[in-house]
Amino acid sequence: MEQATADQVLPAELTIYEAAALKPGLLAPGPVRRDRVLDASAVERVDLAGLQLLLLAQRECVAAGHALLLKNPSAALSEVLALLGLDAFFTLES
Repeated sequence: MEQATADQVLPAELTIYEAAALKPGLLAPGPVRRDRVLDASAVERVDLAGLQLLLLAQRECVAAGHALLLKNPSAALSEVLALLGLDAFFTLES
C-alpha cells in the first residue's frame, strides 16, 4: 500500500490547551471531499479533549463517506487508543 501524505501534523501536546487552536484546522469549513491524513508521530501527550477532537474529525469524515487516517501514531497515542478500545475505531497506518 502506498504511504499517504499527511494533510496536517498533530502537535506533541494533544490536550485541552491545544484543542481550541487545532479545531479549525481539523474541522475545515464545508463538506469533507476526500480522506484526511493526520501525522500523529509527534504526539507525546493526549487527554480527553484531544481524543474528542479526533473523534469529531473522524465522525465528520465518515459522515461524508471518507476516512480519517492517523499516520505513524506515536507510542503514547497508540497506548491511549488501545486502553480505551479506540484503536479499532481509527484507521492507523504505521
